[in-house]
Amino acid sequence: MRNVFSVRNYRLVFFGALVSELGALLYSFAVSFYILDVSGNNAFLQGLYLALCGAVMLVLTPIGGVLGDRFNKARIMFICDYIKGGLILLAALLMLLFNESGAHLAILFAVGIAGSAISGIFSPAAGALTPHIVAEEMLQQANSYNSIKNSLQSIFGVVLAGVLYAALDIRTLFLLVGLSYVASGVSEMFIRYDAALPAEKLTVRLAIADMGEGLRYLRAQKALLAMLGAMLFINFFMSPVMSNFLPYFVKTDIASAPSYLFDGFLTPELWVSVFEVLLGISSLAGAAVLSTRPARDKVGFKTSLRICLMAAVMAAAALIYYLAVDRGGGLNIFLVFMCAGSLVLGVILSLINIPLNTAVMRIVDKDKLSKVSSIISIASQGLIPISSVLAGAILQYFGSTVLLAVCTAGFTAAALSLLFNRRVREI
Repeated sequence: MRNVFSVRNYRLVFFGALVSELGALLYSFAVSFYILDVSGNNAFLQGLYLALCGAVMLVLTPIGGVLGDRFNKARIMFICDYIKGGLILLAALLMLLFNESGAHLAILFAVGIAGSAISGIFSPAAGALTPHIVAEEMLQQANSYNSIKNSLQSIFGVVLAGVLYAALDIRTLFLLVGLSYVASGVSEMFIRYDAALPAEKLTVRLAIADMGEGLRYLRAQKALLAMLGAMLFINFFMSPVMSNFLPYFVKTDIASAPSYLFDGFLTPELWVSVFEVLLGISSLAGAAVLSTRPARDKVGFKTSLRICLMAAVMAAAALIYYLAVDRGGGLNIFLVFMCAGSLVLGVILSLINIPLNTAVMRIVDKDKLSKVSSIISIASQGLIPISSVLAGAILQYFGSTVLLAVCTAGFTAAALSLLFNRRVREI
């Protein structure tokens, strides 16, 4: 099989995404901690920011799906990257002009919401481009390399984010992020592919009809529909652990501890980088293995088993946090477990995401892939804004143990429902 990097369009997409996604990682890392810093460690405010951004992205994603199937996907991508880069550069300028913490929070909320709207347009086009630029037999290899790219970003990008956040002013960091989006847009401008686009002019009525067509198409895919129903609740309970709990854990448990593991050279914020690096290393290993193997015809049942294994890791994390951190002075025990758990989860995530994404790309017709991808995104992440707000409130008023217990119970129930669903085995 020919290597997918021999395809010029794929190289442009890959390296353009590498730059912009690294910028996005730096931005999300910085914003999560900066909101906690300037708000007096207000977990609810951080959760509200995540919820508003997530809700806006979900609202715009169906529109992005319609646009992605009716216009050149590469053109949508580079226009969106230019706009998002411009927004972040504007945020850096405004934060330089207005130095008060309240003004900075207002700027972050405004730019975050506007940027999420742009992401809602960008994501369906970007997610549907790969089958148009590589042959079907290369899809799993392409998705594996994309996963390797994400893992490398986790390994190096999060460490870089932690170092830069500690070393640079927030406005300087935003300047770097804005320029990374602009550089990605330049790369995407050179993508060329045979885009078979509808001839009729897009109207509001036609856009609504397109959304309905995507829903009807997905409704006929019973196995995919069953998987999405479970993933809606799996993501609802998984997302707060990564987005809400980890920054709060760093700011409360690690930062307030008189000492912690490797405190001689690791700041509290860099512990998030450690977890992400280990997750990235193991994800890379899993993706590297899959990149050399052909895609399987059926992946549904094995995906369900692997999600159940993730539930077991979450349950162990919740129990160890309660016993070692909440009830006693065993912070280092929990840190060691989180390192080991990150290694396990990284492999599992690769073995879930890559085969599942490949299966979707093979099942769905190319001319409907952007619309269907947008619906899949909404169906799998539609409750995340609500979970972000609820998680922020739980952390603020009840603490980390309660949040981890609720998330573990819900995730386990959703994983078991997926395991015993026979339709999922048809994927």
